[in-house]
Amino acid sequence: MNTRSIIRRIIQASLALLVVSSLQGCIIGAAIGGMAESAKRTGSHEVEAEYNGIAGHSFTVVVSANRLIEGNNPGLSARLTQRINDRIIQNAGPSFAIPSQDLLTVLYNTPQWIAMPRGEVAEMLGVERLIVLEVIEYSLHEPGNQYVWDGSVSAMLSVYESDSGFPDDPTFEKALRIKFPDSTGFMRNELPETAVTTELSNRLVNRASWLFYTHEESNIIPY
Repeated sequence: MNTRSIIRRIIQASLALLVVSSLQGCIIGAAIGGMAESAKRTGSHEVEAEYNGIAGHSFTVVVSANRLIEGNNPGLSARLTQRINDRIIQNAGPSFAIPSQDLLTVLYNTPQWIAMPRGEVAEMLGVERLIVLEVIEYSLHEPGNQYVWDGSVSAMLSVYESDSGFPDDPTFEKALRIKFPDSTGFMRNELPETAVTTELSNRLVNRASWLFYTHEESNIIPY
């Protein structure tokens, strides 16, 4: 074999090795990229509290909804009050809160609390931080189309500090908007009403209570 042939074969072999190395690099890169994307989809991240004035103070949660919402969803306000109050008690750190059962008893026996100035409500309940969640909208489907689920909740969360100079003015406000299902077209015969109402409530409880303590959220949380 002459020198020219040897050189040609060396060049061909080198090119072949270069192609194989490039393909391996692409495969490895694609694999790493795929693992990163999978971790992003299945992982979670830490989210800090948006309001930090609970720790070291007495607090409680009250939830209100208009008569139409409460009439269509009996007991909604009481359930949300208990669940959000309990959740924050469990996670807010050193503080004092009225046990939910005692809180509901006081609110039931004082139905006029809804119309009272917030500072007076806080004084009545004996707390320094009054968390008020006002449910503005709560619907399971679009008007006139009761066969397709389109759950939606709108609410305003406000915090009142009774030990401040302006106990009737909120020191923190957050508008909340929750929807379920996440995609359209689910019919009544495909998804029971209890599943829709339960998930809407779960999402609202999460979004309301998460404002008060550091927590983990999924990287692809849909709400």
